Amino acid sequence: MSIRVTLLTGPDQGPYSRRLVWLAVDGEGNPLGTASLRLSTDPGQPHLAELAVRVHPVERRRGVGSRLVEAALATARAEGRRAVVAPAEDGTAGAAFLAAHGFRKALTLRHARLDLAAAGAAGAAGDAGAGCEEYRLVSWDGAVPDDLAASYSAARRAMDDMPMGEVDYGTMTWDVDRLRAAARAVADRGEHLHTVAAVTAARGSMAGFTELVVPADGLGDGLHYGTAVLPAHRGRGLALRMKAEAIRRTRERYPLLAGLVTDTAEDNSPMRSVNEALGYRPTHETHQYQRTL
Repeated sequence: MSIRVTLLTGPDQGPYSRRLVWLAVDGEGNPLGTASLRLSTDPGQPHLAELAVRVHPVERRRGVGSRLVEAALATARAEGRRAVVAPAEDGTAGAAFLAAHGFRKALTLRHARLDLAAAGAAGAAGDAGAGCEEYRLVSWDGAVPDDLAASYSAARRAMDDMPMGEVDYGTMTWDVDRLRAAARAVADRGEHLHTVAAVTAARGSMAGFTELVVPADGLGDGLHYGTAVLPAHRGRGLALRMKAEAIRRTRERYPLLAGLVTDTAEDNSPMRSVNEALGYRPTHETHQYQRTL
């Protein structure tokens, strides 16, 4: 079968990355599949690229995916990238495809779900940290308030040491502008971003945070984005307390929401223990595969 792979014009350019897209067509111009390569422009991730390949089921095992991967990897090399990562679910054809093209499993993510219709174990678990008077919880909807913006952007760096398996991830650069851009992206999709943070009672500086996104109609499942506690404040139950408060508020505000889902690195046992205490139950595993160039 004749296959032609073309780089599409007009790359998707954002403030922290740019995305290139290739289209594979047959000899008659019929589309067969696509590949996208997101090239990070973050100062802390100049080496990183993220790959996604999609081939129509009918056209698989005919070399289409291989041609797309070859084109994307050639560009990644030309751009000076040393690590290309791609996701795949456990035991799928996509995982086998990536392994056959020189990618190796570098990170396992364990996915879990909290059934919001079940008994409220989350509130009881959260009470374990309620007596800690060193901290108070604050919350907001959408973009971070001005008086907490600087402290929050600094707190985002607490995720720099989050377990990432063997993925050569680097570090994301966070500032107030990026925080607000992320909040706008959620709002532009019509979804609702809610954040609960722990601040020190004495100084009002941020010790940790947890983010949760709810679908526009308040139905289906919401998604935990990030949860982190700064190193100096760990071991005091803040992650449990913040997530329990976020769950409590979500139950009150979105009574028809079915559940909350989250994913956690396999080697992040402290956060997985928090999720289990809150009533999350495992659903499946996914992996990040990495190829070093």
